[in-house]
Amino acid sequence: MVLAVGLSTFGVACSDDTRTRTASDSTEPLGIGKEVTVPIAMAVATVVHPGDEPRELLRPDYPVGTVQQVTLRTDHRIAQQINDQPVRDFSTPSLTIPMTAKTGADGVDCTLGTVTTPDPLLNKALTAAGGSRAGFDMSELGAITALRLAPSPDTSNAARAALEQAFYQAVYQSIAFPDEPVGEGAVWTVRQEVTGGVTLDQVTTATLTKRDGNRLTIALNVTQRPKSPVWNLPNNAGKLEIQDYGMTGTGVITVDLGLPLPVAGSITVGGHQSYRDPRSAVVLQQTLDTKVTWTE
Repeated sequence: MVLAVGLSTFGVACSDDTRTRTASDSTEPLGIGKEVTVPIAMAVATVVHPGDEPRELLRPDYPVGTVQQVTLRTDHRIAQQINDQPVRDFSTPSLTIPMTAKTGADGVDCTLGTVTTPDPLLNKALTAAGGSRAGFDMSELGAITALRLAPSPDTSNAARAALEQAFYQAVYQSIAFPDEPVGEGAVWTVRQEVTGGVTLDQVTTATLTKRDGNRLTIALNVTQRPKSPVWNLPNNAGKLEIQDYGMTGTGVITVDLGLPLPVAGSITVGGHQSYRDPRSAVVLQQTLDTKVTWTE
């Protein structure tokens, strides 16, 4: 089985029927036939260095009804080995998701265009996903507080699952602004809990490398650490000891305070994970790499 965790799992609380699941519970996607709302853990930003003068509060500033055309691309690679068995590739195909974003009172609603992937079978399955909807509830500091997904009714299970994973990856590689005035050169950290098979403590260090009016260029450095030394498997299937877990990432994004979503840039998070079954002494190792890219 694939034991990919962190950004490759999808924990949700459904808005209509109060059930909670993760992607590791089943290969069936979530939210079939309805909109799914995923609460996102609070992101806490702390200023490390305020940067140069002039300094001011960074706040998204767009009127209701602002429209933005943007494309999200996700790449996710997983290599897995059990004991001395051959390494197996469990990578998922990359997705390119063009969308039209429109701002509302509490966030942004997105209508998906033609979603594509190099995998021919999944690409065929995604043909019915055009017109699907996604949305982000956002705080005044730009932090995403909830993810909403509503695939088109004819979207297949495989296509739904791929879209869910892509948007979940994008959410946890976004950025929140500090609640203090900052200028060019400012450094702040964003701490956030990433839920999934293994709950992670994620710390993103952001550096404001350039500001040109509303356009901000931000360098990102990410670290993830498990909050527990064990992974309790779904459905009371036992637990695995976490022997090694090192996930880090870097990237640069460009955001416009007058638009709801990043206008350019990418961030890659990857590393190595190792788990041990205390009952059988079986050791499972994974190498993961996730990349999220935004373009206008």
